[in-house]
Amino acid sequence: MSEIDILSFGETMAMFVAEHTGDLASVDAFHKRIAGADSNVAIGLSRLGFNVAWLSRVGADSLGRFVIDTLEKEGLDCRHVDIDSAHPTGFQFKSRADDGSDPVVEYFRRGSAASHLSTHSIVPELLNARHLHATGIPPALSETARHMTFELMSRMRNAGRSVSFDPNLRPSLWASERLMITEINRLAALAHWVLPGLSEGRLLTGFEDPADIAAFYLDQGAEAVAIKLGPHGAYYRTQLNAGFVAGVPVQTVVDTVGAGDGFAVGMISALLENHSVVEAVQRANWVGSRAVQSRGDMEGLPTRTEMLAEFEPAIASRLAPTLERVPL
Repeated sequence: MSEIDILSFGETMAMFVAEHTGDLASVDAFHKRIAGADSNVAIGLSRLGFNVAWLSRVGADSLGRFVIDTLEKEGLDCRHVDIDSAHPTGFQFKSRADDGSDPVVEYFRRGSAASHLSTHSIVPELLNARHLHATGIPPALSETARHMTFELMSRMRNAGRSVSFDPNLRPSLWASERLMITEINRLAALAHWVLPGLSEGRLLTGFEDPADIAAFYLDQGAEAVAIKLGPHGAYYRTQLNAGFVAGVPVQTVVDTVGAGDGFAVGMISALLENHSVVEAVQRANWVGSRAVQSRGDMEGLPTRTEMLAEFEPAIASRLAPTLERVPL
């Protein structure tokens, strides 16, 4: 196996996207794609030239083959994706929203192959990766997947690897909100870079202001916190500095799903390339803005060639950080 830059893990589902607007019950034509926040980030990082290993499980079915084929075409190393003959590949239906609103998504993932991820799924050679990206979705799938998440994050951090964490809250998958908050914050304490959305941060910490939310995670051991503020951009804070970075104006929002994943792609890629946190947030805002301009969860994520051509220094200079407050 060639050297792994990034290890990512989680569930990739098949996704059936409505071809026209309206209630899903009345839609009679769908386009088959893949979906999954964790694999969205993995794909985005692969498009930027990183060698990304993907750890997951799919069913021994046509949807599982479709998922693996799609991920491999995106450059992901899927040699450690287990084929589960006893449990199916999860899938979802997604409505079409042409007005910029959030689409309706219906999930069919309970008891899926990926929910049976466990510490037995961890392959030692994957721990040689330079970086681990984790989210709050795998630990919500099952108790065994939660144990695996803790094990991966703990072992990677203890080995001196960098670890990023996006809470990506899925309340419907947890037994209770209190359990979700407790477990997600335990996981965040194992990460160097924590990337919550503002509403997530408020729920998880009990604080309203981005500065206080960021301080909560810095006190737990994070080195940098970036809080997504939607079209307003993002707030960042480290032990040394803090500030707001303006969002990138978007003329037409096509699909909001995947914006946060795009943000994570920009943030992680820039930090792994030794850019400053401010520069990383600038790139993160730009990739996130690009994601919402394309239909689909990951279709708008740029290649490195596209990023170098479009994300010019002049663009970055217009996104200079400011300590002024933004409307929240």
